[in-house]
Amino acid sequence: MPIYEYECEKCHSRFELKRSFGEDGNANCPECRGKACRIFTSVPVIFKGSGFYVTDNKKSNPASTTEKSEKKDEAPKPVASPKPAVMQKKD
Repeated sequence: MPIYEYECEKCHSRFELKRSFGEDGNANCPECRGKACRIFTSVPVIFKGSGFYVTDNKKSNPASTTEKSEKKDEAPKPVASPKPAVMQKKD
């Protein structure tokens, strides 16, 4: 069950409550029994494992690198442009 942080609207005290996802979000302050509102905070993101650095994705075959360099020496093939549509007049 997740733990949520609340703040009382009357006395401004902060407290935590363990609530299930299906439970109602309303809560009362344990000190003054006033209405409390849930406080939303950002969650820290922790990256673990490989694949998060630029150098992790730079693994390549030596054979594929030579093939790419040979292809770079070739002249690029011209791209055929489409012919513009010609409209015919009707008599």
